[in-house]
Amino acid sequence: MIREPRSIVRRALVTEKGTRLREGHNGFLFEVARDANKIQVKQAIEAIFNVKVETVRTLRVHGKPKRLGRYAGHRPDWKKAVVTLKKGESIDLFEQV
Repeated sequence: MIREPRSIVRRALVTEKGTRLREGHNGFLFEVARDANKIQVKQAIEAIFNVKVETVRTLRVHGKPKRLGRYAGHRPDWKKAVVTLKKGESIDLFEQV
């Protein structure tokens, strides 16, 4: 099933760990759709940013429990992707931040 690339890649994550990955290993962090697999993430990143992807690693992040007074709940679960680009490739979005 072919999906719109923007529906797979939700947003770019700018964190300290992501900055270290970007500088040392040419890796970038993204929040992706929970039902997307590695192949779909790779194709979406290549289509959106016009780069060549070497590897994709994904992990599920469980939402934290939260309280507001006596009411308890939790944040939603989400999926993170660590995308490593081929040598010489870069995503300009992160350089502008």
